[in-house]
Amino acid sequence: MSATHRSCIRLVNAEFYAWHGVNSEENRLGGKYEVDVELNFDFRTAALADDIASTVDYQRAYETIRIVMTGRKAALIESLALEIATALMKQFPALESVTAKVRKRNLPLGGLCDYAEAEHRIDRA
Repeated sequence: MSATHRSCIRLVNAEFYAWHGVNSEENRLGGKYEVDVELNFDFRTAALADDIASTVDYQRAYETIRIVMTGRKAALIESLALEIATALMKQFPALESVTAKVRKRNLPLGGLCDYAEAEHRIDRA
């Protein structure tokens, strides 16, 4: 009997204080951002060997996300989601796909809204 295996590692709600936004006040004061990533690849080899060298090291993935989030200023959370997904795909050739979500709290909307979120997914060809 044949079986299909699907594996995924998720980093959920990584929090960063950063200075992104369209408005100059957002760039000056900064704000709270949250990031989720879903890293899809076959981790059976790593799981069976219990060997970190055979998997996607999520500590390294987190560091990549941190560098993007706290590096250059971006006007759009869409830019950040794309940059995170692209960087992770480049860093980890084992990834079949990656989805990055960036949430922005404390929106300057003039009304109540919990957060805005941008999501970007890349599938390896």
